Amino acid sequence: MVKDSYLPETRLTRAIDRFLERVGVTLSYIWMVLLVIIVVNVLLRYVFSEGRIELEELQWHLYSFGFLLGLSYAYQADAHIRVDVLHERMTPRSQAWIELYGILLFLIPFISLVLVFSMPFVASSWSLGEISPSPGGLPFRWLIKAMLPLGFGLLLLAVLSRLTRVWHFLFLNERGAHASE
Repeated sequence: MVKDSYLPETRLTRAIDRFLERVGVTLSYIWMVLLVIIVVNVLLRYVFSEGRIELEELQWHLYSFGFLLGLSYAYQADAHIRVDVLHERMTPRSQAWIELYGILLFLIPFISLVLVFSMPFVASSWSLGEISPSPGGLPFRWLIKAMLPLGFGLLLLAVLSRLTRVWHFLFLNERGAHASE
């Protein structure tokens, strides 16, 4: 749930937020799978003296899936890092203005750059049929690389939802438009 309850919801933002919440809840299971794989890999290595490269690679594949796809959920749930000491002392209107400028000047341009430059990266890996260079490594290297544009695409969706809410608060909402500084 979004922490800043002063931001109004729209039908669009509710739909996006519900979708991203389902993504986040679904992704939470990836961490349990990752934990099991890590424990199995450690047991194989230190108890049976047998390392498995495919398990090591699967670990970082799952970690990257969870992290990159979980960014959107963290932003949507307002669980990302900010300077709360300053933020919580501001009025909701000041918070919304800072959020608006942060989204428009920093977040959207950064996400756009990542999306523009990651697509050829993934396409190249796909066209080459790239696989792990390690003996016994995992195939489909493009799949892990595809998490970059997918994760940032979901983050862009979360940002657009948040931007819509901030915009409505500042410019279309009576309470936000006339709130005192």
